[in-house]
Amino acid sequence: MKLDGKNVILSRVTPDDLDFICELECNKDIWLFEEYIESDMNVVREKYLQKMNTPYSYDFIVKSTIEGEVKPIGLAQIWCYVEHRKSWEIGFAILPIYQGNGFGYEATKLLIGFAFERLQAHKVVGMCNCNNLKSVKLMERLGMRREGTFQEELFWNNQWHDQHFYSILDREYQ
Repeated sequence: MKLDGKNVILSRVTPDDLDFICELECNKDIWLFEEYIESDMNVVREKYLQKMNTPYSYDFIVKSTIEGEVKPIGLAQIWCYVEHRKSWEIGFAILPIYQGNGFGYEATKLLIGFAFERLQAHKVVGMCNCNNLKSVKLMERLGMRREGTFQEELFWNNQWHDQHFYSILDREYQ
């Protein structure tokens, strides 16, 4: 499965992508605002093999043409948040070297479109550490609104931090 954008392509993760996924998921420079980063690549590999090709979780490699070559530059994910409410949650990460070029925005926009157009979602949600200003800005730019803040939800850097909760409804999607 592939989702084509102007500057990025989202292609569903296959076993051939697992080396890239494992390196990305275990890279502490990418997950600066997360509570926990898995360091065991075998654990990551097994997790993705189990999720692969399920109807409740879609993991995509974000690719772009860089210097004339199509390269993997990140990850975009969507998974069932509350099935009977038709709610889906998104997650995304772009390698630091490619951040700031609009790739994350375009990949996430494709993911939201996939949710509403193909998965028939009623609501798409996203959450982020309140200190992750890049994610805050990206979700707001996509038309998602902050519905709330979970106080002291994340234990990050040896202290409790708030987590923002964003969403967009099917009727708000354009």
